[in-house]
Amino acid sequence: MSPTNRTVVVTGIGATTPLGGDVASTWEGLVAGRSGVTPLTQEWAAEQPVRIAAQIAVEPTEVIPRPQARRLDRSAQFALVAAQEAWADAGFTAKAGEEGAGVEPERLGAVIASGIGGVTTLLGQYDVLKEKGVRRVSPHTVPMLMPNSPSANVGLAVNARAGVHTPVSACASGAEAIGYAIEMIRSGRADVVVAGGTEAAIHPLPMAAFANMMAMSKNNDDPEGASRPYDTDRDGFVMGEGAGVLILESAEHAAARGARVYAEAVGQGISADSHDIVQPEPEGRGIQAALRNLLDSTDLDPAELVHVNAHATSTPAGDIAELKGLRAVFGDDTDHIAVSGTKSMTGHLLGGAGGVESVATVLALYNRVAPPTINIKELDPAAAGLADVVRDEARKLPVDGRIAALNDSFGFGGHNVVLAFRTV
Repeated sequence: MSPTNRTVVVTGIGATTPLGGDVASTWEGLVAGRSGVTPLTQEWAAEQPVRIAAQIAVEPTEVIPRPQARRLDRSAQFALVAAQEAWADAGFTAKAGEEGAGVEPERLGAVIASGIGGVTTLLGQYDVLKEKGVRRVSPHTVPMLMPNSPSANVGLAVNARAGVHTPVSACASGAEAIGYAIEMIRSGRADVVVAGGTEAAIHPLPMAAFANMMAMSKNNDDPEGASRPYDTDRDGFVMGEGAGVLILESAEHAAARGARVYAEAVGQGISADSHDIVQPEPEGRGIQAALRNLLDSTDLDPAELVHVNAHATSTPAGDIAELKGLRAVFGDDTDHIAVSGTKSMTGHLLGGAGGVESVATVLALYNRVAPPTINIKELDPAAAGLADVVRDEARKLPVDGRIAALNDSFGFGGHNVVLAFRTV
C-alpha cells in the first residue's frame, strides 16, 4: 500500500471542557444534556454586557504541576492536559524513543491549533508592564503567548520530531489541525500524530469585543439556557474554553502494537467562503464546497452518514447556512442524518471547538449514540425543513453495519473544515 493511501485511525482521545476535566465526564455531560454555562464571578465581569461563559470544569493546575503551569498560558495548559490523557488512552506509557514507547520520535508529530493563542498572557503581561514597570514583565512571556506554544509544549511532552504545527483558522483551527494530521500520516511523514485544538479566551477584552459586535448571547439571567442552536430566539454564541485532542495513527502501526481503535479518520474537506470577514455565506456555498471536497478526496459513501456534530454556534445566520449546505450536497440522504449541536452544552471553544467536537463525534460512533441539542424551546422553521435535529435527549444510532459521521467547523474569515470519521 502506498503512503498516500494509508488508512488513518483514532487510537486515543483526551479532553478538558466546561463539562468535565476528562473525556469520561465530558461525554457523560453531553449524553445527559447538561449545560456547562455559568455566571462569571470575576470582578471584571460586573461591567461587561455579557456576564456568562462556559468555564473550564477542572483547573489544569489540578492535573499538571504548578511550577510547570506557571510557565504556560492557559491555552497551553489545557492542551497539555488533553494531550496527556489522549496519549495514555492510546496505550503509550513513555515518550517517543524511550524504552517501551511504541513509536520513534522521527515518526511522531504534533498538530495543536488555537484560534487566538496566548491572549491571557499577552494582556496580563501588558497590565504588568503598565502597572509595575519593565523589569517586572515575565521572561517567559514570549514563549507563553506564541500561538504555537500549545503545540510546541505538547511536542516536547511526547518527543515529537516528525513535525510540530499550528494551523490558525479562527474557529475552524482545531478541525484543520486534525485534518493536517490525517494528511501527515497518509502522506507517510508520520505514523502517529497528536492533534486537536485549545482555547482560553475568557478575558475582559475578548468578551467585550465579541459582545460589542453582537456575536454573543446577552441572556445573563439564564446562563444554562443561553446557548440554543436552532431555537427561534437564539441571539448569539456563549464563550467556552478547554481543549480536545485525538491520537491519530496509521492502521498498520496501530495493528502492529495491538492498539484499541475508536474509529477510522476518513479525511477532510476544506474550502473558503471569500464572502465576508465575519458573516457566513448565507446559502452555505462555501460549506457545500468543503463537503464536495471531502467526498471527492475520500471513499466516503453518503449513505453511510448517520450523524453530524454541527458547528451550530447559536447565531441566527450561521446555524441555517450550515444546514442549507448539508441539504444541498446530500439531498434526501440528509433525512437519515442525526444533527447535534453540542455547543448548546459546551459553549463555543473557538479554536478548541474542532478538537472537542471531534472527540464527541468519535465517541458518538464508538458508542452509537448522538448527543442532544438542548435549549430548543421552539425550533426555527427554517431548520426543521432542512435537517433532523436531535433535541432534548440523546438518540441511539444504528446498531448494525458500518456508519460514518461528520464534524463541521467554520471560522471568521470564511474558513470551512469538515472532518469525516467511520466505524471500523
